[in-house]
Amino acid sequence: MKIQEVRAANNRVYELRMYHTLPNRLMPLETRFRNGEVKVFEKNNMNFIGGWIPQDSPNHENLYIYMLAHESRDAAKKNWAGFGADPEWKVIQKTSEADGKIVEKIESYFMDPSDFSPAK
Repeated sequence: MKIQEVRAANNRVYELRMYHTLPNRLMPLETRFRNGEVKVFEKNNMNFIGGWIPQDSPNHENLYIYMLAHESRDAAKKNWAGFGADPEWKVIQKTSEADGKIVEKIESYFMDPSDFSPAK
């Protein structure tokens, strides 16, 4: 089976997101994820695969990496729209940013698993 055929048969898509935080704002971001953001992801049909902090500086101080799974790319678009409109998320964001903005830059990559990947 060709790679394109495998990807066409499996619409599930993975999203890798990297949040670059402002100085000294990584801990508030982690707290936000731990205390509610992941729950709101799940409520909006986003499967939280995991979150990571790099071991090495300087990224250890200001980078949070996480991965989500969506049923499809179209579903991802709908899921993010639902998440952004979710009243619970709005409260979490407002509360977590009461003493200032947390995230400086977001990188997002949608990915298909390779044909030999356990995630396919």
